[in-house]
Amino acid sequence: MTPPIDTRPIPSTGEALPVIGCGTYIGFDLAPQAPGHAELPGVLAALFAAGGSVLDSSPMYGRAESTSGELLAAAGSRERAFIATKVWTPGRDAGLAQMAQSFARLRTERIDLMQVHNLVDWRVQLASARALQDAGRVRYVGITHYTASAHAEVEAVLRAEKLDFLQINYALDDRAAAQRLLPLAQARGVAVLVNQPFGGGGLLRRLAGKPLPGWAPDIGCTSWAQVLLKFVLSHPAVTCAIPGTGRPERMQDNLAAGRGGVPDAAFWRRHGDSLGA
Repeated sequence: MTPPIDTRPIPSTGEALPVIGCGTYIGFDLAPQAPGHAELPGVLAALFAAGGSVLDSSPMYGRAESTSGELLAAAGSRERAFIATKVWTPGRDAGLAQMAQSFARLRTERIDLMQVHNLVDWRVQLASARALQDAGRVRYVGITHYTASAHAEVEAVLRAEKLDFLQINYALDDRAAAQRLLPLAQARGVAVLVNQPFGGGGLLRRLAGKPLPGWAPDIGCTSWAQVLLKFVLSHPAVTCAIPGTGRPERMQDNLAAGRGGVPDAAFWRRHGDSLGA
C-alpha cells in the first residue's frame, strides 16, 4: 500500500498539512458539460487517496469555486478537503459580499483559509476575514501574491500583521521569495503555500523534452514535475505546494513528490544550475 504524502505543521496551530495540494486555476474553470470536466472527480479522488487535502481557489478563477463545491458535495468529501479561497475586490461591503458568494459556491459553512488576493484593499479585507475567523466561519487568514514585483509590499504586510498563511510564487527559476519573504515567514510563524511551483508552467514545458538527470532516482523522482516540486519543498519555510491541474494522472504524479523527504540546499547548489533554470 502506498504511504500517504508527508505533512508539515501550520505554525500558528501545529495542525498537520499535507505538503502537496491542488490549485484550481484554469483546470477547474469548467462547466459540467465542458470537455475535461469528467476528469475532475478523479483529480480530487487522487488527492484524497494520497492523504492530500489542500484545494486552493479564488473568485477570479471563473467557475472554479462552483466546480469545486459541486464536486465535493457530489462525492461527500468536503470533510477531507482543506478549502482555501480568496477575496479579491476593494471595499468592505463588496468584500463581504464576495466572501459570502464563496461560501455559497463552495457549498460549505466553513472555509479553512481565506486569503486577501494580491493584497487588494488588504487592510479592509483582512479585517473582514478576521471577523469571520472570530465567528468560527474561517479557520485561518492570509495574503497572496504571484509576482516578484510585489514582494516588497508583501514583506511590509508580513512585518506589520499577524498572519496564518502567505501564498507566494517560488520555483527553481523564480527564487526571489527565498531572499527575504520565505525566511521572514518562517521567523514570523507563518505557513507558506507556494503557487507557480513550475515557474508558471514555462519551466516545466522547457524541461519536458529533456531526459531526467541521472540523480533524479536518488531523490525519489520519476518525472520533471516531481523534481521541481522537491526543489520547492526543500525550503524549510514552505508548508505546501499547490500546482494546478485538471488531470488525475498529473495529480498523482505531483503527489509522488510529497513522499520520501527532500534534498537539502547544498544538493540544489550542486545540481540546480545544471537544469538551466
